[in-house]
Amino acid sequence: MKATELRAKDVAALEKEVTDLLRAHFNLRMQKGTQQLTNHTQLGNVRRDIARAKTILAEKKKGAAQ
Repeated sequence: MKATELRAKDVAALEKEVTDLLRAHFNLRMQKGTQQLTNHTQLGNVRRDIARAKTILAEKKKGAAQ
């Protein structure tokens, strides 16, 4: 997911996006553990998406507090 798409969302949608991404990351880790994961680059991509979403969420929360 691109940062411009995330910036268009509000805080509630970003929080939901983070929880969805965390669930997806957990599922990918379980697939890796049971050796069912064929595309290992998905793990890194989801981790980066989580970081992107959390960063933008923190920016929005900080901007709303001021």
